Amino acid sequence: MSIVTAEQRQAHEVNLSDLEKSLRHVRTLHSAIMSVVIGGMSVMAMVPLASVLWMLLSRGSERLSLALFTELPPAAGMPGGGISNAFLGTLVVVAIAALISVPFGILAAVFLAEFGQDSRTAAGVRFCAKVLTGLPSILAGVFAYAVVVLTTGTFSAPAGGVALALLMIPTVLLTAEEAIRMVPARMREAALGLGATRTQMVLRVTLPTALPGILTGVMLAVARAAGETAPLLFTALFSDYQLTRNLMEPTPSLAVLIYDFSGSPFPTQIEIAWAASLVLVFLVLVLNVGSQVITRRYLHK
Repeated sequence: MSIVTAEQRQAHEVNLSDLEKSLRHVRTLHSAIMSVVIGGMSVMAMVPLASVLWMLLSRGSERLSLALFTELPPAAGMPGGGISNAFLGTLVVVAIAALISVPFGILAAVFLAEFGQDSRTAAGVRFCAKVLTGLPSILAGVFAYAVVVLTTGTFSAPAGGVALALLMIPTVLLTAEEAIRMVPARMREAALGLGATRTQMVLRVTLPTALPGILTGVMLAVARAAGETAPLLFTALFSDYQLTRNLMEPTPSLAVLIYDFSGSPFPTQIEIAWAASLVLVFLVLVLNVGSQVITRRYLHK
């Protein structure tokens, strides 16, 4: 057994006393005050979110039932009804937008991160992507209206998908590029050292490794697109009827249904608007929480 001398014990006590903090010290007092202030501000920032969720739960949960997801919206002044066509329409339009934006965004991110990192083209693409992140959503709707609706002569789900894709591409591109850049260089060098081409290295090493980060960006982009209203007013419009196999016709969505029914003078439609709001917020929250979970698992690997 080791014997602790008096000098070692005294040095240990001195070190412990040096580590002790007192609120009488200016730095410690300042740190404690700022911690309390920041904590209070964080709680205050959560109050609006909590109040909105509570309001949606209290007013929207009254109409939650299986019929809400299986019945069509009611006519003016009629009882009952649901959001089945709007729910399916939202899934269809967002799926079309994802089919357009995800491949385009990932391919552009691969070019920026792997093949044209410091080129002028890459710098221009990054600048345009960052500008598009602040693009007002209504302008995306106007663009899709001019390009798709006027060309085809009808409001449709593909027109809405194009408008939402414009809003999704910057998020997918920038997050995918960052995820690809986080792949360790030694993995790239090992693949190239084994004789793989740059394309094989990207397809079999870089993209699979960066997949969790890419999925995070995709989920965030989908969450934003699902809650947009203005672009769909210019492109997909709305329909009170069940979706058919023909997508080249006005297509309903949850966001537009909420917009239409929230100003209705009929109580039934207002109740359905609250229930649709609750469903839409729940979908967005699930996507956002899912992206955070994937990010944390990816960063702690």
